[in-house]
Amino acid sequence: MRITLRVNGSPRDVDVAPAESLLSVLRDTLHLTGTKYGCGEGQCGACTVLVDGQAVKSCQARATQQQNKSIQTIESLEKDGRLHPVQRAFLQHEAMQCGYCTPGMIMAAISLLTTTPHPTDAAIAKALDKNLCRCGTYPRIVAAIKDAANG
Repeated sequence: MRITLRVNGSPRDVDVAPAESLLSVLRDTLHLTGTKYGCGEGQCGACTVLVDGQAVKSCQARATQQQNKSIQTIESLEKDGRLHPVQRAFLQHEAMQCGYCTPGMIMAAISLLTTTPHPTDAAIAKALDKNLCRCGTYPRIVAAIKDAANG
């Protein structure tokens, strides 16, 4: 079936299967590979994108149900050569090692900071509860998010 998705501010016409995941469309059809495939079960957070500003595990979201919604991927954050404040904070705090979880962590952090501009450590932990970092850089991730929150 042919649908239109609004991805990173642009309408994109795509052919999708009825049960196809948003992740599959983003990576395989639109070639936006910053969003990662991790577990495929919505448990690791590597595939997190923003849908209408909310963190969504794109491996579990059906593409057909995302029409008329604003979808934002990690590729949309850089503007005119300037990284998003959360991206800059992740770099400054070296909040990544292998980097596989980083796009999902950043998108989840942006969603959190949109609703909670100055989160506590507990709020950050809760917001990132379903985002796993196999390298264990959680203390640096929390520090980066707090730094981004403080501007």
